[in-house]
Amino acid sequence: MTGTPRAAAPAGDGRLARARVRFLTDEQVDPHDVRDTILASWWRSQQWNVTADRVQQPYVCDLDTGLPLTRSAEPILRRLSEHLDGQSISVILTDQSGVVLSRITGDGELNRHLDTIRLAPGFSYAEEFVGTNGIGTALEAGAPMHVFGHEHYAEYLDNLACAGAPIQHPITGKTVGAVDLTCWRRDADPLLITLARTAADQIRQALLLDSGVHELELFHAYLQACRRTNGMVLAVNDDVVIMNHAARQLLDPADQSVLLGHAVEVLTGRRRAPVLVDLPTGRTVRMACRPVRDSDRDAGGIVHVSPIEPGQSAGTTQLLRMFLPGIVGAGALWIRACHEVDRAYRAGEWLVLGGEPGAGKLALAKAVHHRYNAAGRLRIVDAADADGPDWISTVRSELTEHPAGALVVRRVDRLDEPSLEALTSVLREARSRHGTDLPWVAVTQVQPERPSPGLADLCELFPCTVEIPPLRHHVEDLRELVPFLLSRLSSGGALMCSQDAMQLLLRSDWPGNVEQLFQVLKRVVRRRRRTGSIQAHDLPAEYHTVNRRALTPLEAMERDAIVRGLLDSGGNKVRAATALGMSRATIYRKIHDYGIVLPHH
Repeated sequence: MTGTPRAAAPAGDGRLARARVRFLTDEQVDPHDVRDTILASWWRSQQWNVTADRVQQPYVCDLDTGLPLTRSAEPILRRLSEHLDGQSISVILTDQSGVVLSRITGDGELNRHLDTIRLAPGFSYAEEFVGTNGIGTALEAGAPMHVFGHEHYAEYLDNLACAGAPIQHPITGKTVGAVDLTCWRRDADPLLITLARTAADQIRQALLLDSGVHELELFHAYLQACRRTNGMVLAVNDDVVIMNHAARQLLDPADQSVLLGHAVEVLTGRRRAPVLVDLPTGRTVRMACRPVRDSDRDAGGIVHVSPIEPGQSAGTTQLLRMFLPGIVGAGALWIRACHEVDRAYRAGEWLVLGGEPGAGKLALAKAVHHRYNAAGRLRIVDAADADGPDWISTVRSELTEHPAGALVVRRVDRLDEPSLEALTSVLREARSRHGTDLPWVAVTQVQPERPSPGLADLCELFPCTVEIPPLRHHVEDLRELVPFLLSRLSSGGALMCSQDAMQLLLRSDWPGNVEQLFQVLKRVVRRRRRTGSIQAHDLPAEYHTVNRRALTPLEAMERDAIVRGLLDSGGNKVRAATALGMSRATIYRKIHDYGIVLPHH
């Protein structure tokens, strides 16, 4: 969607259309036919498996229209729409993930068309769902973008043009949304991109003016704290994260994320005593959190951070510990696996990491390398992609050219016998020629019941095997895993998990392990809730059940409908049955059959 000059379009229109068809059919595309930014977006769209021939986006049914962004933007977008009165241009506001919050369209024909392609409130126009478009591509690039006609990845958008500009928060600088101007391709004008950029700047200024007393109170408390110390100071609330120069300089981005997640947890729990936090980079810091209140309302909190030097006494400070950088969990089986991996690395023993997909095999290999050799090279080769001789050449060069680093070959159980023999030969040759002057090597595998001869020969080169436990064997670690993963998914650790939602998560057997948990939380953050506290009704329907048998697609749809009906009725089974057209006896039977469990209110 675009601000491309009208006169420039016809000359290259047919050439651009043909270039898109060639791209979609995996043919060579002349880069002179497509702008660099558009071609890069096409590649991203293809990697996301975006469908180019039909409308297919997620819908957020409980759209939050009371966001500060919406309040600040509404008068600005209304004035812009009045300024464009009489023109076929739609003015659109989205949140930071591309979900449309509002749309103002003066032209009836355009308005109806936008409904058919779901460019409407509640639907996401993120690039990962729709492909190249003014909203999603601007958010992805972090800069104003125009997309014209056939530059769209999806063919149902090629009769449109639009210009999008991201909106940055005036204090944090993070992207909080986007403003987009959409029109018919035939009406595209270079002024659109300028208007979108200007509107985004005006909304940014309005956000500053509308920040509210509690944000200003937090900012005032932050400035006072900075004047009193030369140490690390942070200010945190649901929408804002501010850190002073010392914190930015001394804390790695991964450390910042973990620290903010702990800070939100401490502030929410109203704990006054300082805590110790082991950070992903291996450092330990003391963190003290002080709530800031404005009248009777929480305005956030001030966080003071000071490093704990080796040998320094921690006193009676509570400890929030990570045994390995970026790894959380205290279950007995999990901790034993962590210690075994740590011991193998320290001893320089090559290691086989076994376990189910998503259990954390690669994460542990990365963590132990980071703990002892953070500056050293770590090369990861995925055997699942071993479709030619190049991958084995990569393994050979890593073994001979980077002895001080580490090499992880993933998913070796997926290799065929010739590939297993080639890998075994390269590893054996390197050991015989270079002795101990080799990188630390680990391989990961899903432990087969009966290893093939080639896999058995390969494993003989590795003196140690550690079996990583599935998440269901240390499910109690969800209480630490969920806040940790949310700190990675949400800005500044601004999202938590309610007790009711946690109880539902603890009931699942997690066949996909930690990776499945991460994807579930990612889905909740992107489609349901990005700040505050995740509630039980934010979770997908399958996590409201304890059913252990596989459901047919039809049964899964029925189960989801019953869960949604129960949530909408506040757990009242009679009202839910009436809304679903079921008898009371039927809904009670199906709740039992599907193992549906809802939190008590």
